[in-house]
Amino acid sequence: MSVKPPFTDLEIKTQDSGFYENNSLPIALVSKGIMVLLVVWALAFPANANGMLGKINGALLQYFNQFYIVIVGFFAFFLLVLAILPATGSKLMGTEGEKPEFSTFSWFSMMFGAGLGVGLMVFATAEPLGLWGSNPLVIAGEVAPNTEEALTGAYRWTFAHYGFHAWSIYVVTGLCLAYYAYTRDMPLTIRSALTPIFGSALNGFLGHVFDVLGVVATILGVSVTIGFGVSQFVDGLYAITGMEWMVSTDEVPVPTKTGLIAALLAIMFLSILSAVSGVGRGVKYLSNLNLVLSLILLATFVVFGSFAFAMTTYGSALVDYILNFASLSFNAYGPQSADAFASALPEAARPLADQLYAGATNPWGSFAGFTGGLEGAAAELDEATLAAVYEAGNAGRQFAWQSGWTTFYWAWWIAFSPFVGLFLARISKGRTVREFIIGCVLAPALVCFAWMTILGGTAIDLELSGVAEGAITGASQTNQLFATLGQMIDGGLLQGMTVMCVVLIMTFLVTSADSGILVMNTIMSGGSQETSIRHRIVWGIILTLVIGTLILAAGENNPLDALKNAMIIGALPFTMVMGLMCVSLIKALWMDNKREKYGVSEQPAE
Repeated sequence: MSVKPPFTDLEIKTQDSGFYENNSLPIALVSKGIMVLLVVWALAFPANANGMLGKINGALLQYFNQFYIVIVGFFAFFLLVLAILPATGSKLMGTEGEKPEFSTFSWFSMMFGAGLGVGLMVFATAEPLGLWGSNPLVIAGEVAPNTEEALTGAYRWTFAHYGFHAWSIYVVTGLCLAYYAYTRDMPLTIRSALTPIFGSALNGFLGHVFDVLGVVATILGVSVTIGFGVSQFVDGLYAITGMEWMVSTDEVPVPTKTGLIAALLAIMFLSILSAVSGVGRGVKYLSNLNLVLSLILLATFVVFGSFAFAMTTYGSALVDYILNFASLSFNAYGPQSADAFASALPEAARPLADQLYAGATNPWGSFAGFTGGLEGAAAELDEATLAAVYEAGNAGRQFAWQSGWTTFYWAWWIAFSPFVGLFLARISKGRTVREFIIGCVLAPALVCFAWMTILGGTAIDLELSGVAEGAITGASQTNQLFATLGQMIDGGLLQGMTVMCVVLIMTFLVTSADSGILVMNTIMSGGSQETSIRHRIVWGIILTLVIGTLILAAGENNPLDALKNAMIIGALPFTMVMGLMCVSLIKALWMDNKREKYGVSEQPAE
C-alpha cells in the first residue's frame, strides 16, 4: 500500500520590491520590533529593565529548571538512537551521489569556530577553575573545594557543559533543518522542520511565530557569547597596552563599561564587514585562521604547561563523564520550599528554621561559611545539629546551583542553536545523518575536552602545586587565561602569546557575530542563502545596540547580568520548539522509510 507524499509546498511570502525586497515582512518587522523595544527599554529605564529581567528569569527557573535539564538529556539520547539505527543513520542529506560542499577540514573548522569558539577562549580556564571550587559534590559536603579530591566533580560538570550535551543541542536544530532542506528541497528556515506536524498551517501566522522565536533566540544567544568574548578581549588588550581606562582599579580588575563598549564597536564593525563578504569567503577564511591559531595556543600549553597532568585528567574524567552520563542527563532538581526545609530539620533547630533557611540553601557558600554567618540562638546550636541543618538544605543548594550553572548553559546553547544549527545545516549538504551526528557531536566534543583539560588542567595544577599562589583563582573570570599564561611563561614569549590570544579572541568574535548575522538574514528571507547586504548591515547594528544597551543597563552589577537574564528568558520558547522539531523528525523519518518500502501514492501530500 503506497504512502502519501510529504508536504513540501511551503510558501513564505517575501516582498517583491522596496527596502524589504526578498524578505518576509512580518518576520522582519516583528523581530526588529521586539529588539528595538528591548533596546529602548534598556536605554530609557536601565534599572527597571535589569531588575525586571532578573525577576522574570528567577521566576521561570523556579518552574522550568527541571524541564531544561530533562529535555537536553532527551536531545542527546535522541541523536544517539538516530545515529545507531541503520535506517536513519545512512540517510543522505542531499540527492543520491551528492558530495559534500566543503572539505572535512573547512567543515570542522567552521563548526568549531561558530559553535564554541569564544566560549572556549573564555571558559577554557574559567570553567574548570570555577567548578573546582563549586560543584554538586562540593556543595553536598562530599569533598572540599579547591582540593585534589574536587577534581572529579570539576571535570564531570565541565565535560557535561561543553561536551555531548552541548553539541547535541546544536545538532538537533541543525539536523532537523538540513534534513528537510536537502532531502525535500525546502527552505532552510525554522518552520520547515515542523511541516510533518503542522503542514500547510505553517504558510501563515503560525510559521511566522516559529521563525520569529528562532530569530529572537539567535540574537540573545549570540549577544551573550559576544558579551563574554568582548570582556576577555578587553582584558587581553589591557595586558598588552596597560591602558588603564579599559579596566577598573578594584582589587580584582575587571573591564569598565567604557572599555566594553569601545571594544564592542570595533568587533561589530569588523563582523559586519565579514558578514557582507558571505559564508564562502569571510566566515570560511576566518574559521580556518581560528583553527590554526587555536592549535598554536594548544601547542604552547602542551610544551610549557602541565601536559602529563592534563592527559591523566582527560582519561579519568572522560570515563567518569560516560559512567555518569545518564544522571547528568536527567537528574533534575526543583526548588526546596521553606516548609520542606523546616520539616527536614532536627527537632532542636525547627524553631529557628526561618533564620537557617537562606544560609543552608545557599549554593555559593560552604558549611564553614554557613556556620560562621549565624547569629543569636542559631549560632549556639551544637555542631552535630548544624551539620544536620546543612544536610537538610542540600536539595535547595542543588537546585540553586543547577539552575544558576547547568541550566544557564543549557539555555545559552539552546538560544545559540538556531544560529549554530542553521549554520551547520548550511555547510553540511551531501553528508549522511550518521556522519552529521558523529562529526558535529562526538568529534568537536572530544576536542573541547582536550582543550578544557590542557588549558584548564594547567591552571589547576599551577594552583594545586602552589606555584600560582592564588593569582589565577583570584583573577576575574575573563582574565584567568591571561593569568595562567603569566604563571606559565614570561618575557617575549608571554607578550607574543598574549597578542596572539587577543587576535584569536577577535577572530572568534567576528566569526560568531558575522555567522549570526548571516543566519538571521537567512530566516528573514524565507530560507534563501543569498541575502541582501543592507539587511546584514542593519542586523549587525541591531545586534550591537542590544549588547551595548544591556551592558549599560546592568548598572553597578556584573555588566553581563542583564544579557544573561534576557537570553535565558528568550531561550525558553525555542526550547519548546526544539522538542516539537524532534517529534516532527521522528514522524518524517518513519514516513520516509514507509515510502521507500511501499512507494509514494499520487494522493495529495500529508
